[in-house]
Amino acid sequence: MKLSQFRFRLPEEQLAQFPTPYREDARMLVLHRSSGDIEHKTVKDLPGYFDEGDVFVFNNTKVFPARMYAQKEKTLANIEIFLLRELNHDLRYWDVLVDPARKIRIGNKLFLDEDNTIVGEVIDNTTSRGRTLRFLTDYDNSEFVDRLYDHGVTPLPKYIRRPMSEEVKAEYDKLFPDYPVEKMDRERYQTIFATEIGAVAAPAAGLHFSKQLLKRMEIQGIEQLFITSHMSLGNFKTIEVEDLTKHKVDSEQIKVSLPVAEAVMKARDTEKRVCAVGTEVMRALEHIAGISGHLKAFDGWTSRFIYPPYDFQVANTFFVNLYQSQSQQLLMVAAFGGYEQVMHAYEVAVEEGYRFGDYGDAMLIVD
Repeated sequence: MKLSQFRFRLPEEQLAQFPTPYREDARMLVLHRSSGDIEHKTVKDLPGYFDEGDVFVFNNTKVFPARMYAQKEKTLANIEIFLLRELNHDLRYWDVLVDPARKIRIGNKLFLDEDNTIVGEVIDNTTSRGRTLRFLTDYDNSEFVDRLYDHGVTPLPKYIRRPMSEEVKAEYDKLFPDYPVEKMDRERYQTIFATEIGAVAAPAAGLHFSKQLLKRMEIQGIEQLFITSHMSLGNFKTIEVEDLTKHKVDSEQIKVSLPVAEAVMKARDTEKRVCAVGTEVMRALEHIAGISGHLKAFDGWTSRFIYPPYDFQVANTFFVNLYQSQSQQLLMVAAFGGYEQVMHAYEVAVEEGYRFGDYGDAMLIVD
């Protein structure tokens, strides 16, 4: 298939700039892939589609405050630094993106505060915007990362505008009175079960789950399992080739324990529903299943790119957000739900005013 086949028109105002006041109040489009039928529900209706013994697989990655701002030595030019991953804890080497990058060269120093408590020294160029920084500081290693994160802000995707426009801010204030936007982003751009720090983007589908919703699922006998998949900026990477076989996906670190792998296999073998919550969970399960389809414990990296046609081996139910045109996530959803049915469902979602993106509404695909 070609990239252009996954293009659809999305009005800018339907890209969600903030979440619903309560996590489970987001709308949920339900697609029955066996019939193509569509239902319009809310996330709080989700447990009604599952039975005792069914399994949900969540991502427990935790977003860290990866976006920070610094000044370049001598010129004092303002530079955005986006932390990607720690390369060496003892030497304090980090893989980062810088913007603007044109004049950031090896040897330059970037000052994160006026007191120079943490200074980033450029020691390598990795890509057009990528750099390797060595952080210079008097903090010891046990304290350094915490102090580094103190300088960071929530790494929202660029389409979520901060500061908000006056029109959006007025709408936000009606729904979130006395709730500063910065505080809301810190709390709501994070799942309630986030424990394993390492992501620079939130697992968006997991943002819809509240303590109350998880408790309802537990009482109903729905098993909750957790893997770790550290979301990277590759989730927002634009596909720039029409021939999808030529697109390369950024690698992401994943971890699945043996008890989780065995529990998923048991549910699948006993014909229970296995619901992957989010595209990163689906990709992790498919990567581990490999050719044989047998799940096992895994701690490593994946760069698997899933697009139609694709034969899924593990999950038989998919809970996701609504994604943008020609995105990697949309391609995976279409592979699972069927190209024509998913693209039609997206047309319906646009017509019905669903909200798209990380803070947007949800989609459940069932048989």
